[in-house]
Amino acid sequence: MELKVQIISKSPHHLPAYQTSGSSGMDLTAWLAGPLRLKPMERKLIHTGIYISLPVGYEAQVRPRSGLAIKKGLTVVNAPGTIDSDYRGEVMVAMINLSGEEQEINDGERIAQMIVSRYETVAWERVEELDETKRGAGGFGHSGTR
Repeated sequence: MELKVQIISKSPHHLPAYQTSGSSGMDLTAWLAGPLRLKPMERKLIHTGIYISLPVGYEAQVRPRSGLAIKKGLTVVNAPGTIDSDYRGEVMVAMINLSGEEQEINDGERIAQMIVSRYETVAWERVEELDETKRGAGGFGHSGTR
């Protein structure tokens, strides 16, 4: 079953798209007037030119593309970036250059991926104790590395 999501695109590039039949993320493309350069450790918001209207109960997450991360050291600063169902502004990608060299992003380049998912809202229930589990409060490496 496909979820219908309304989209406005001011960009001349294709809409966010799955690259393979098994992909969970749709690639987002940069919408730029010309090449954009990111110095080492520099952060910039990258335009995509798209605006979406997600149904209530859904969110979109903007995540890094593994190829850009490993080849250029480019990633999403706030990974994953969350787009809420009531947000109507342009989908922007907050990118950072983690490499030691200046990197270039070009108009139409695939810069991130977006995943749309259902979520649940939470109604907190105050209690005095939580149920016991084998793991208990162990965390941050508690289960070992192997």
